[in-house]
Amino acid sequence: MARKKSSSRWGLLAFVAAAAAIGVYVFVSASSNGEEQTLQTEKVTRGDIEVTISAAGKIAPKEEVAVGAQVSGQLETLYVDVGDTVEAGDLLAQIDATIATTSVEANRAQLKELRASRKQQQATLELVKSQSERATMLYEADAMAKADYEAAIADYQIAQGRLEAIDAQIERQSSSLQADLASLAFTKIYAPISGTVVSLEAVEGQTLNANQTAPTILTIADLTTMTVETDVSEADVLRITKDQPAWFTTLGDSEYRWETKVRQVLPTPEVLNDVVLYKALLDVDNPEGRLRTEMTAQVFFVLGSAKDAILVPITALQSAPARRAGSDADATAGPAPMPAAFKAALEANPDADKALVMVLGSDGNAQPRPILTGLRTRTQAEVIYGLEPGDTVVSGNVFPKQVTSNQTRRMGPPPMMGR
Repeated sequence: MARKKSSSRWGLLAFVAAAAAIGVYVFVSASSNGEEQTLQTEKVTRGDIEVTISAAGKIAPKEEVAVGAQVSGQLETLYVDVGDTVEAGDLLAQIDATIATTSVEANRAQLKELRASRKQQQATLELVKSQSERATMLYEADAMAKADYEAAIADYQIAQGRLEAIDAQIERQSSSLQADLASLAFTKIYAPISGTVVSLEAVEGQTLNANQTAPTILTIADLTTMTVETDVSEADVLRITKDQPAWFTTLGDSEYRWETKVRQVLPTPEVLNDVVLYKALLDVDNPEGRLRTEMTAQVFFVLGSAKDAILVPITALQSAPARRAGSDADATAGPAPMPAAFKAALEANPDADKALVMVLGSDGNAQPRPILTGLRTRTQAEVIYGLEPGDTVVSGNVFPKQVTSNQTRRMGPPPMMGR
């Protein structure tokens, strides 16, 4: 623990020393040439900042069903057309039911015949049962030969077996009838979900063959909820998680932001030309139907954002300069910031990044100042500590120019960060 504190202390001292070095560099650069610098400056502002990962994607319905035929036959009638809105259970199409109806009628006739045979066999069983009971009584009274008694008992058991066989045939025929009734019902095609008919794959009069695979008649999609399928590179996929906020725009309306979040990232990637891509799925409500199938979307996964933050141009973050030959290392660049205050701010924001900026004072001289930054984009950085809105900072690394201070050029506040 003591070693960690010591390392943090030395790092902080090194950072403050770097700030002083930039001040020395500015002072020596100007004094060595006897000339003043032209400083390109910008104002520190307030605004919103957002750090994102971008990816291209396609829009598709979240729920889409290909409605097919489970029986063969001629497609007699289509009751819907492309673009029609249907409810679950609506009749969509009718297949010729002649063969299915004939099969049902034949099975019903066979079942009726078996039930009649059962009645006959039931009557025979009752008769044989009476005869076997009489034979038992005579045999016990020693009034019947054993052979005749055994024959009467066997006839009774045979009659029982025949009745059980007929019962089994009735059960099998009933199952066959149920299958034929189902096939007859399958000649009417009903909507499995509520949605919109997005395509027709068959036409009236077409013969459908369902013996090998179920032929598709039409496709229904629920267009009230759409899914954006994006391809995310393996370099970015570890920074995308479930329920992460995101937004996207379409080519047809690049100004409108569709707010959404990540539903899931599919575990199996696609490899295209040795490029590994993972599918990220995002759902979005589409009550007005503005989003259409196969639209192209530019998706932005939000890694971090801040509202009404203090912003500084990214070009104002200074890099430590190399020492000039013949420079005066003992020159001073003005008062250094208080290490205690900076250290307290750093401890309060341990994830912040340290940076240096050159702040233009009221006397027109640029002084180095250490700051803490948070979110960064390619054009702006969020300032957590060290700057206030309205401060003037030097944009770009400081280099001596052969001009006077009267030629110092200042620029207005930067535009809002682009995405």
